[in-house]
Amino acid sequence: MKPESQKRVNQPGQGAPRQPALVKTFPVPASSQQSSIVLPSLQTILDLPAFGGAELLCGQTQMSEPVTWVHISEVLNIWRFLTGGELLLSTGLELVRASSSARTSYVKRLAQAGVRALALELVQWITAVPEEIIGVAQELNFPLVVFRSEVSFRELTRAAHEEILLPARRHGQESTMETITHALTETRRDRAFIRSELGPLLALPDRPRNVLLTTLEVLLDVHFNITAASRVLGIRRQTIYYRLDQLTGLLGSLDDPSRKLGFLVALALLRRGVSPR
Repeated sequence: MKPESQKRVNQPGQGAPRQPALVKTFPVPASSQQSSIVLPSLQTILDLPAFGGAELLCGQTQMSEPVTWVHISEVLNIWRFLTGGELLLSTGLELVRASSSARTSYVKRLAQAGVRALALELVQWITAVPEEIIGVAQELNFPLVVFRSEVSFRELTRAAHEEILLPARRHGQESTMETITHALTETRRDRAFIRSELGPLLALPDRPRNVLLTTLEVLLDVHFNITAASRVLGIRRQTIYYRLDQLTGLLGSLDDPSRKLGFLVALALLRRGVSPR
């Protein structure tokens, strides 16, 4: 899955090609280099029960390659934001509107970015994979997966991420979230932390509280991608924007990375049964 031609192909509305981002080299401790932790392969992910309806169209020889994460996105220039090794999920919302050349460039860019595979749901926006996408995927030996019936992208990502994070648990290692939540619980600051992060939401009546907490959790899961959140929750984009306005009014700006981390930790504590009262 190596490179496309040197010529850059712009996506519609993308403007001038973006220069490659600076990538720094970070030293890795010898103990980390010798770790026996192994990421699950693409085959392992597709064999999970949640992926029972997955059909592989091409790229069979790449099935043993490791998957680092699962990402949901509809935008055609998503390759700019990925680090490599991802399984990308899409409904084809933008592909159906794109030109033939843009579709070809889309797959080439994904392969060049090191994406492990592209999985398309052939239900709402497209019911068949465009020929040019199949052609370039076969040419690059790039795995192309399809779902011919509706699936829950949220369930797919959760099942895959549990498998991806499983090696750490096998070796008795805590995840970062487990470390943070355990520290808060052991120091008895967990309830106060939840109140400080989500207090205005927790003061709402049951129904709006649960609706907005669920929406916030999904938005965090999909990195505030409105289209992806709409797909996960099964509601219109306009409804997501309306709820986002409510969340911003209650909690303030949601753009600060440290606030997003605080929300994630508070939601994790709630899921673990910690009462804020």
